[in-house]
Amino acid sequence: MNAASSSTQTCPYLVLREPAAVREVLHRPEDFSPANALIAVTPLSGPSLRVLQRARFALPPVLASNHSDSHAGIRKVVAGFFTPATVGAFEPRIRGIARSAAAAAAELLETDGQVDLVQAVAAYPPAIVMLELLGLPVRDLPELKAWSLDSLELFWGWPDPERQLELAHSAAEFYGWLRELVLEAVASPGRNLFSSLAEHGLSTPEICSLGYFLLIAGQETTTQLISTALFRLAEGSAGFAWKDAISGTTARDLIRHVLATESSVPTWRRVAAEDTVLDGEHIPAGAEILLELTGNHESSEQGPTAYGLAFGSGIHRCLGAKLAELEAAVVVQETAAALQGVRLAEPNPEWLRLLSFQAPRTVSVEI
Repeated sequence: MNAASSSTQTCPYLVLREPAAVREVLHRPEDFSPANALIAVTPLSGPSLRVLQRARFALPPVLASNHSDSHAGIRKVVAGFFTPATVGAFEPRIRGIARSAAAAAAELLETDGQVDLVQAVAAYPPAIVMLELLGLPVRDLPELKAWSLDSLELFWGWPDPERQLELAHSAAEFYGWLRELVLEAVASPGRNLFSSLAEHGLSTPEICSLGYFLLIAGQETTTQLISTALFRLAEGSAGFAWKDAISGTTARDLIRHVLATESSVPTWRRVAAEDTVLDGEHIPAGAEILLELTGNHESSEQGPTAYGLAFGSGIHRCLGAKLAELEAAVVVQETAAALQGVRLAEPNPEWLRLLSFQAPRTVSVEI
């Protein structure tokens, strides 16, 4: 176990970096609760709370922050939309979406001389795939992407009061849109995630709570993974050449390298539910714990253990892990094939840096 604190101010978390300790915490949910997983890092101000309250914004524990007996049944319903067979059968559709995006990016590169790969190939394919897999309508994608980034900043960032209020208004707008989508989907005759959850017995606020972060995590974190992979590939710092990523095997290996070293979700939180012991050390009840999921494996490690913690472990492991890995590898492969001979136009882009999310905001390339 390795605790750490900020060099400029006291860190409010017990930071665990050693993979074995991180895995143990994730496998002991009765001792290390996920109850704090979705709590705002920066406490919400009175004005921000009032904005959310007017929108009837509520996030009862349903999936990621749920440690009650209801978790297993709800997780099973959601898992039914991400089975290996379902994901595997969707690969041709994923490739078609990625290829179209890459072709459009190549056209932009030819006409403008430069293209931002985050917007051109990383942003929208994961959102389209997620909505289609869940049986939900594919619409309002620019709004969904903007809402997603705002909500990540609201819950995992350090906004000042003025910025937090802006983000609260965005979250309220997103939640209103989501509620309408839930009601529409539940009334729809076709199979979709929200109607399946309603059949399982979840209330509309519970479905909205689950959907709020699932619609973000189900696509935005994959966008961020793709963005980082393309940046490192173009930069040449990850040990993979751009031309070699045309190979599906190389593209997959690159994605696994990024997952192991700088995943889009590098950390996650837990809280000690009671006094307990970890690796021989006493952990008091209420201790806030920050788990470092990536970046701490020896470079010699190979196989799934070297990157598996990027998706968590145990009963709350990411249900879309295989989908995210597949999507990212396919998008990288199709982009490398369509845009050959490119180089970074901006080697020092601004990065999204939140407590539990990271990625370059732009990946601009040119010939």
